[in-house]
Amino acid sequence: MKVAATISITSIFAGPAWAEENTYSLYRTSLVNGISKVHIATFDTSNGGDYNFESCQLAAELFQKQPSVKTKFWCEQGRAEDD
Repeated sequence: MKVAATISITSIFAGPAWAEENTYSLYRTSLVNGISKVHIATFDTSNGGDYNFESCQLAAELFQKQPSVKTKFWCEQGRAEDD
């Protein structure tokens, strides 16, 4: 069990380079002056880039369609800088 936990943690922090191109991050604008981009979520499932992109886009659309939303939501390829 201890070995499995170590492997999982290692794969999270040192995943393969190809994983970056299959990963998408959801962002929104901020209502606070001086902050233009706020990380909301990262989509990096093992189902591949198309699946992750579609999931990110769907989340962005659902957030955007909420009543009274004044921020904009969008997806970018790769992990957020704070991940």
